[in-house]
Amino acid sequence: MSAGRNARDTIDRAVRESYGRLIAYLAVRWRDVAAAEDALADAVVAALESWPRAGVPDKPEAWLLTAARRRLIDGARRASLQQQTLPALLAMTDRMEREGGAADVAFPDERLQMLFLCAHPDIDPAMRTPLMLNAVLGIDAARIASAFIVKPATMGQRLTRVKAKIREDRIQFELPDAEALPQRIDAVLEAIYAAYGSGWDDLAGVDPRRKGLTEEAISLGRLLVRFMPEEPEAQGLLAFMLHGEARREARRSETGSYVPLLEQEVSRWSVLHIEEAERCLNRAAQAGRIGRFQLEAAIQSVHAQRARTGRVEWEAIGLLYEGLVRLAPTIGSLVGRAAAVAEARGAETGLRLLEAIPSSAVEGYQPYWALRAHLLVRMRRREEARAAYRLAIGLCSDPAVRAYLYRQSAFLNRWNE
Repeated sequence: MSAGRNARDTIDRAVRESYGRLIAYLAVRWRDVAAAEDALADAVVAALESWPRAGVPDKPEAWLLTAARRRLIDGARRASLQQQTLPALLAMTDRMEREGGAADVAFPDERLQMLFLCAHPDIDPAMRTPLMLNAVLGIDAARIASAFIVKPATMGQRLTRVKAKIREDRIQFELPDAEALPQRIDAVLEAIYAAYGSGWDDLAGVDPRRKGLTEEAISLGRLLVRFMPEEPEAQGLLAFMLHGEARREARRSETGSYVPLLEQEVSRWSVLHIEEAERCLNRAAQAGRIGRFQLEAAIQSVHAQRARTGRVEWEAIGLLYEGLVRLAPTIGSLVGRAAAVAEARGAETGLRLLEAIPSSAVEGYQPYWALRAHLLVRMRRREEARAAYRLAIGLCSDPAVRAYLYRQSAFLNRWNE
């Protein structure tokens, strides 16, 4: 491998694995998320120019941190801005150099602090989760926009405005006291959940922007559980993610084809992940406060029981979805309830629940159309099923899932002959 290629691969891996920690470390000290992002981008450019010639440093993340910090300091000197912050940054640089230089520095993981900062009461509630996804997890505005069903340009503008507000209003980059934590934790949980979902959706691993996101989300979930061990929803979210990770390998066949949950070989599920998830769920239950993420995890727990019993308890899953819809009537929970009810009580009943969801809410929601096609096939409404498959395929971004839907649609065509 050439020196240039090795350097580029190392930079890509360092940014992918450490973006959140680097941004959090810089932003917490600089009190300016946008400036921290710009400085890190400049540091990456400098690495691309320097490392192919000088060689890859022993500690790439520390090199990037030092380069980004120096750019923040240089920018402050030139602009005569952030005068209250500049002395602290200069002192930090001097201390690090006395301790042996940038290559030996171990910077702390302050992503959790950044997540709680982004849930500050002075920040628009509607922008708290998008800000976390962008600033802490490195998800770009276009991807966040698709999750929140807005235009990428609109989301980009909103993110720019909220980062400017943090800088201009000098919002405190400090963890809230214990009394304020409950008011912020919902947004933190939602961001971790959304990050995990974004990474999970990239089944084929073809989107470099989402590579490593599931691992990052689980890491943040573990940090949150350690920070708030008595919070049942933190335990519930971690249990949900671990149940998902338990089935990661089973989602693909040996040839790389997509395998839906009910067709997966349970022998390929990770027993260790399932056992850890169950321990988290049991700890959450001890608090006696049921919540959305505990219900999400409980649904996955019932699916996991198939490894032991050989069957799926659809009535139990349907009841859990009823509770979930009452607490969090999201599009995902409504579609999930329809799927569970269809298995427990028949396709017609499931389809009625599916069709009760407002059409404007599901127009671009791919799982809705995939489930609709499946139920229509069971009801032998072939032309409608064929139309639903076309929409599901058109909305699908994952090549493996799209190929699976094509196969299902092709089978429907043969069935009609």
